Amino acid sequence: MQFTDPRSDYAFKRIFGNDKAHDILISFLDAVMGLEGERKIKSVVILNPYEAPKIKELKHSFLDVKCTDHREVHYVVEMQVEYVKGLIKRIVYNSSKAYVNQIERGVDYPKLNQVISINILDFTMFENHNIGYLSHHLVKESTTNQCFLEEISYYFIELPKFTKTEHELTNNLERWVFFLKNAGSLDYIPKSLQVEVFKKAFDIANRSNLSRDEWELYDQSMVSIQDQRGAAEAALEKGERIGLERGLTEGKRMGLAEGEKIGMKKGMAEGRLETARKLFKAGVDPKIIRDSTGISEEELENQEIK
Repeated sequence: MQFTDPRSDYAFKRIFGNDKAHDILISFLDAVMGLEGERKIKSVVILNPYEAPKIKELKHSFLDVKCTDHREVHYVVEMQVEYVKGLIKRIVYNSSKAYVNQIERGVDYPKLNQVISINILDFTMFENHNIGYLSHHLVKESTTNQCFLEEISYYFIELPKFTKTEHELTNNLERWVFFLKNAGSLDYIPKSLQVEVFKKAFDIANRSNLSRDEWELYDQSMVSIQDQRGAAEAALEKGERIGLERGLTEGKRMGLAEGEKIGMKKGMAEGRLETARKLFKAGVDPKIIRDSTGISEEELENQEIK
């Protein structure tokens, strides 16, 4: 067996936005938020469900999900494979829009229900080592550290931070994160995931169950990811070449062999910095840029300040 990669735009929505498999989404949401007993979600209504082959382009996997439980909470679920400039602002905007759009008139604001934004990221957003792969972000009062404004809250799952193997999984949250990160590279269903809801998710992800149109859409979403990575590598090569040429020119101008070496080193460093700057401006995933150039977004910002 081979499975589609849930991190791709198309496969993510096909699995978690499937109107015939609400139990998959419910299980995932319950696991992320630690909902148990009466707090568990009873049913969901997917406001923009996956429809094949009508979906022609999926640049961002965004699920607008209304979940009905005893609190009637509204959930927004997003799988973000590629880093987008201003991502945090976009997440806040989407969540705020979901909150406001629950009513048609301002006077009906007492009818507004809580919105919870769940964001799965295939890159590291929060570099702080004290923040684990799952983080929950709330608005809190600065003196008491209490949360009085609960109308919108945010969960982030950073897949690169999750390192457990299939034999170390102990709960459904870990199983779902493992599924999201690794299903695309598996050719079997791990023993710890051989539970009905996970077997159903694997069945939907099974490549042999895709129609020709569905396969074409999935293939396009994977090609898009590879194109971005290829663009980053090509930009780095070009930046290093330009930097090397500048370094050689500067070194020769100094008239010394050692000066030439210093110039080459400086030029290549400038080339990498220039490449990173252009890629960040283009919105390329920071992890791809960091892996390709060795320069992080924070380092780039410090350079800009200098």
